Formats: sequence, structure tokens, C-alpha cells
Amino acid sequence: MNLSLNVRFAQGPAGRRRAAAAVTVAAVVMLAGCGASAGDGQAAADETARNPQKAATDVRVLWMGDSIAGAQAPALEAALKAGGAAFKNASSAGGGTLVAGGHPVTSKIAADTWKALKEDLSSFRPTVIAYQLTGYDWGTARQQLSAYQKLARTAKDAGARLVLVSAPPFKIDEFFKPHEAAIKRAPAMAAKAAGGADVRYLDAAELWGSDYTAGKAQRAKDGIHSCQQGSAAFATWFTKRLGELAGFAPAAPADWATGPWTGDEQFVKLGCG
Repeated sequence: MNLSLNVRFAQGPAGRRRAAAAVTVAAVVMLAGCGASAGDGQAAADETARNPQKAATDVRVLWMGDSIAGAQAPALEAALKAGGAAFKNASSAGGGTLVAGGHPVTSKIAADTWKALKEDLSSFRPTVIAYQLTGYDWGTARQQLSAYQKLARTAKDAGARLVLVSAPPFKIDEFFKPHEAAIKRAPAMAAKAAGGADVRYLDAAELWGSDYTAGKAQRAKDGIHSCQQGSAAFATWFTKRLGELAGFAPAAPADWATGPWTGDEQFVKLGCG
């Protein structure tokens, strides 16, 4: 099984999608502060106090990853744009990795991803490259670290900040099982590649936990992707962390969490309702 969303479900009624959106708001409001310690967010709070009207108008986020990141993208786009930021979704279903790893599948995917990144740097000109580790970040520890360090150099050369973020816990099925060790090792290598103000690593276990079967992980029926509620929770958490790094106040969930993004076709295919 790969990460592409190739399972088709019947289109649910519009009323059900609106109900899901309403639940999304409630879930996001409750989860907005989850996983944060008392001191987290102080930098953003101080910045907001000094300049309460500051928006993310100078922030341009290029979002990278596989289809897990793709399912998070609609909510993340809504949240960032509500705060004034520009956003481009560069995630890729069934791929998205930058780690070639010596495997024929990932070597091809990585080559395509690096090529697409070069084009996006030229056309979109991001100020932030956010790469969520993928289910295809296979290879040795050295190969993983080398790819993340190359991405850090690429971001620096483009004048962009790099944010590496761990993937949520997901079901390791028969497709991923041979690569489980590499998938579980990738966060440590990403953390090792981070350093300084311009290359940061965010551990999303703070939000999701480490067990994909737990309610905290908010996985869809497939055990891999997220539905609207999980995607909204991630967008709330990530924009808060990014605001701390880039010095802007993220938009409140009430400003974006019930928008049209909740009816995205990805969620229909996932059977999210």
C-alpha cells in the first residue's frame, strides 16, 4: 500500500460536511493549546503585545511532504492565508521525499521532488520551506542526514528559513514494514540537521503522540491520513509554532476553521464525512 489517496467513497450530503466543519471548530478550539508547556508561545505573545496588528504579510510558506502532508494542506492553507501569509502546497501523493536512499522507488521520487523544489524556489520565492518527513524517507541514517542537510543549504541559498517537522504516527502496514526502521529513525536525523535560527526541527509528537491508534493521533479510517479535525488541529499547532519562529500572530481558528477547505475532495476519498 502506498500513501496515495486512491480509495473512492461516495460523496456525502452537504449537510454532513457542514456538521463535520462545526465539529472541526470545536475540536480545534479545544486542541489549540494541547501539548504546549506553560512557557510555550511566549515569544509570539510578546510580539503580539508589542504589535497586535502584525500579520504574516511577508511570510511565504512552501509546504512539502507526502500525502499525509497533503491531507493537512487544506487547513494549513486556510489558517496561513487568514493570517496574511502566502502558501503553496508542494506535497505529493505517493511520494514527496527528498531522501533518495538508494532504493529505485525513492531515488525516482527524490529526483522529481528536488527538481520541483528548484522550480518552486524560482517561481514562488518562499521565505519558509516547511518539510514534513515522509513515509518514503528511507535509507541509512547518513543518507537521511545528508538529504536534510542539503535541504538546509538549499533553503539558505534561497534566503528562506527551513522548518523540518516530524510526521504524525501512522499505520505501518505491509508496504512500509520493510522500511520501518528508517521511518522511525528519520526524526532523529532531521533534529540533527537542524540548528540556529534558520533551520528548526519541530516534533509533532507534542500534538499527535506516538500511537496512531490513540484518539490523540486523530487518524482517518486508513490509520495514515487525517480528516478535517486532525488537519485543523495540526494547522493550529503549526501556525502557532511558525509564528513564534517568524514573529507573527497566527489567525484564530474561528477565522478559518469552518471554511470551504473542509469539503476538500481528499476528505471525501478518505471517508471523513
